[in-house]
Amino acid sequence: MDKLFSSSNAKKSEEKGSLIPDWLDKIYSENWFKLFVPKALGGLELPFPEALRVEEQLAKWDGSLGWTVTLCAGAGWFVGFLDEGLRQEVFSNPKVCLAGSGFVGGKAEILGDSYLISGHWTYASGAVHATHLTANCEIWEDGKLVRNESGEPLIKAFILKREEVQILDAWHYMGMVATGSHAFRTDKLRVPLHRSFEILPAKAKLPDPIYQFPFLPFAEATLAVNILGISLHLQELIKESFWKRQERKAFSPDQIAFFEKLVRKSDKKMAGVRATFYSKVEKAWRELEEKRELSFKTQYSLSKISRKMTGRCRKWNAELYPFAGLEAAKTETELNRVWRDFNTVSQHSLLIFPF
Repeated sequence: MDKLFSSSNAKKSEEKGSLIPDWLDKIYSENWFKLFVPKALGGLELPFPEALRVEEQLAKWDGSLGWTVTLCAGAGWFVGFLDEGLRQEVFSNPKVCLAGSGFVGGKAEILGDSYLISGHWTYASGAVHATHLTANCEIWEDGKLVRNESGEPLIKAFILKREEVQILDAWHYMGMVATGSHAFRTDKLRVPLHRSFEILPAKAKLPDPIYQFPFLPFAEATLAVNILGISLHLQELIKESFWKRQERKAFSPDQIAFFEKLVRKSDKKMAGVRATFYSKVEKAWRELEEKRELSFKTQYSLSKISRKMTGRCRKWNAELYPFAGLEAAKTETELNRVWRDFNTVSQHSLLIFPF
């Protein structure tokens, strides 16, 4: 499997701007887009901690690979909130892939037995591979914005078919190039009422505990393991580059000792925060299985460790990066690609603050 996800194949994916066919074939055969989909619908139905370890490993092999699977599998998690007929319709396709955007970019007007949807949504990772896209919209009726019980605008998510939207070439960033995280739009699209859903534990249509997971800590944890996986890959490459430079007798014994001490410290810190993260994930999962809900304390604890782990990755990647030399700045190298991936994905707004 390491050969399939080699640096040369990662480079091909980056040049293509999307995952290469061999990678997609592997994803379909392993059902990675359906990590959280019930087995009855052809999914893996993995416990949350196990799914996170899969996502971490994929991100370590390649950032775009891990991120695309994670975001599309995350959208596949919405299966638990769909009406039965829609679940069967969407997930009957063995190559189903949902991509979407958390951005509330649309307006859905209620017109009898349907909605009329117009909008523009950004950063839909995996859009080029998607069979369906999810889109968040404000709900309108009779020319007025519909509000929820708290008086806030009512937001619903919608399942849109790939042929119903226009994919816009909008992902022009230095890293995570193969995620194809493009924008999409639609104008005055009429869809039936049952294509809408709300992502709240109380709105879940399936009984499995995974669908009782509150969305925010669920999302934070899945993104954090991607940042972790990419960071572990990056740090391995930095170490390789340092020792390759040393083959030319570039460093003194004192300099080597300094680097080795820094690496030991980094490795220990990274291993420690990773172990704490998975311990808290396991605890949260047990609580969810036993009580069917997560306490606020557990949610806060999981969010905090996801953000802390991301911060540690930023810190230690920055500490070690200079020791890679100019190889790290050479645009065609694996090291540079992974560095660009990290410094793109770690910009995600969910994890930039420690609280």
